[in-house]
Amino acid sequence: MASDVVHVVDDDIDVRKSLGFLLATADFAVRLHESATAFLATEPKEIEGCIVTDVRMPGIDGIEFLRQLRARGHAVPVIVMTGHADVALAVQAMKEGAADFIEKPFDDEVLIEAIRSAVDNRNHAVATHPQAAEIRGNLSKLSERERQVLDGLVSGLPNKTIAYDLGISPRTVEIHRANVMSKMGAGSLSHLVRMALIADPKN
Repeated sequence: MASDVVHVVDDDIDVRKSLGFLLATADFAVRLHESATAFLATEPKEIEGCIVTDVRMPGIDGIEFLRQLRARGHAVPVIVMTGHADVALAVQAMKEGAADFIEKPFDDEVLIEAIRSAVDNRNHAVATHPQAAEIRGNLSKLSERERQVLDGLVSGLPNKTIAYDLGISPRTVEIHRANVMSKMGAGSLSHLVRMALIADPKN
């Protein structure tokens, strides 16, 4: 099916090849692109399926890539791959409209599931997300401190910075973070950020 096309955009040839092999074995049709510039130069009028891109690339990076896709009117879901130190960039990517972000190194099944979810949810507008009311209800159950920690996470801040800003220890931030994930029903940081953005798209 054309809707199951996955465009892999990454400047690292080894990453492109390994992702291409992985996704082909999961029955996706795969197109490999060496850069966002190359992809945009050959873009079809209608982009099917979804895009998996690295956030850090020479030339047009993942954030600018998202902006250009949106500026050209493409509503294709984009999954951003990010290194552990690039969570702030990943959060920014989600604010620019990325469907998801995945921290490297990631389990193969996590990426495949994210792609399937992105393709399935392609037509769901965030503004009218069916879970928005439920998410806001869960947000209201957070303590003031948990909400402060969540705000820090959604801003892309690491635990140590949140701890410093709030005058508490990084370990305490980890405990609050775990409580927030539990109360919100989030399975990952990207899931948590996505829920926060659904509850308040202007966040």
